Amino acid sequence: YTQQHAAETQLSEFNLTEIKAMLGSYTKVLFVRDPFQRLISAFMQGMGSSPSFSSFVQDVLDSGWHNASTTWKPLVSLCRPCLVQYDYVVMFGFLRQELGHLLRRAGLHMDSLLPESTDTQVGWTYSWLSEQMFSELSLQQKKQLSHFYRWDLAAFPFSDSFLSD
Repeated sequence: YTQQHAAETQLSEFNLTEIKAMLGSYTKVLFVRDPFQRLISAFMQGMGSSPSFSSFVQDVLDSGWHNASTTWKPLVSLCRPCLVQYDYVVMFGFLRQELGHLLRRAGLHMDSLLPESTDTQVGWTYSWLSEQMFSELSLQQKKQLSHFYRWDLAAFPFSDSFLSD
């Protein structure tokens, strides 16, 4: 898209004609991650002032969908996958494989640009963390989280998510 705009300009600031032109001229890549893993990551990075994961989750639930931080807000409200036709959807846990495909399509060498960590190692770590953190939550919190992220769980294949039940 040829129009100059600041990097922090949001799509909603453009008119419909400009939006269509931009979306039609870019390769659109959406990176998605299990919402429960996003919560764990936010907690581990100290995004909240809560002393425990359970109290952090309660703070998230109490803040509501509209007041949620972009760090843990449901992806469908941020990325609008039903309105934007993404060219690629890259799942966390398959980053090396999927990014390798994207880089090859762009004519770049995969090995020099991707981190060394393997998806298997990352998957195992988050599986273990998810199990530990999920066990800290009350049944009501688990149900509320599943409801909070229901549209993400419906839109993306997070079949292994602890919130999928």
